[in-house]
Amino acid sequence: MTMNKKYFLLYLLVLTIPVFLGLLVWQSNRYRNLSREITRLEQSQAEWVESNKKLIAGISEYSSADRIEDIAKNELNLQKIQPEYLLQVKITGGLEHGY
Repeated sequence: MTMNKKYFLLYLLVLTIPVFLGLLVWQSNRYRNLSREITRLEQSQAEWVESNKKLIAGISEYSSADRIEDIAKNELNLQKIQPEYLLQVKITGGLEHGY
């Protein structure tokens, strides 16, 4: 190997070390930023899950039969119909006669 080749390889090695160190720093910063973003997104997801749980509980509470019956009785002054006042109508046929 000639002296010029040795110097060229040494020069090349000296130039590549800072490049690799720069890439390492860049990759480290990128990793740190992505880790922060993941943490932020996980916190946001946890907040959404908690919000959904509260909304589902609210839906269950507002659609409960006891609550609906209480509103019907106390706010709308409605009463349950007695079975003897219930009339069921059954319609058969219909479309066969062109109606």
